[in-house]
Amino acid sequence: MFRGKKYQESVKQIDKNALYEAKEGMELVCKTASAKFDETVELHVKLGVDSRHADQQVRGAIVLPHGTGKTVRVLVFAKGDKADAAREAGADYVGEMDLVEKIQKENWFDFDVVVASPDMMGLVGRLGKVLGPKGLMPSPKAGTVTPDVAKAVKEVKAGKIEYRLDKTNIIHCPIGKVSFGPEKLAENYNALIGAIVKAKPAAAKGQYIKSCVAASTMGPGVKMAASKLG
Repeated sequence: MFRGKKYQESVKQIDKNALYEAKEGMELVCKTASAKFDETVELHVKLGVDSRHADQQVRGAIVLPHGTGKTVRVLVFAKGDKADAAREAGADYVGEMDLVEKIQKENWFDFDVVVASPDMMGLVGRLGKVLGPKGLMPSPKAGTVTPDVAKAVKEVKAGKIEYRLDKTNIIHCPIGKVSFGPEKLAENYNALIGAIVKAKPAAAKGQYIKSCVAASTMGPGVKMAASKLG
């Protein structure tokens, strides 16, 4: 894979064998981000669990102290007062069957998060095949199936992110933008790692956090010392 000159220069600043603490690691991530746009900083956390077993699933949601720096478009399935409350809370789209049909017929996905009140789940269930693979299906565990849809909308807009294992037992999560600077990124990083450690399944054996790498969109990976926490 060809890497540009800037990338090569960036890599030299990182000690491949070192595990960096939060602030130092984030300083390196910011320093090595050389793109002309404000890069997103992502965390990739490999866990010592087996996601094929239901009792070893790791999934949840957390509001990052400084948000993600991303404008998140929220779609809400609700009716009556709840629909009104969702609109007031800043939801981008609110509806019922009309939105289900729009998604089914027009293959419409101009949204990032789906929130639903419990009484709408029968309707939303029809979208399982299209929302599921995209990671958009609302769930009680992530706080996106809730009677208080307005609160859920506010949290998502404030920077709530969902974390879950992929098939290779890795959690990929954005923790902000390079423009946040090392301090804010370190606080977001600590909040996310703390939540993942708390979510450790009772069935997990051995080392829980196998590895943790932080990287900006175009920058090299920086190994973080998160394994000490898990």
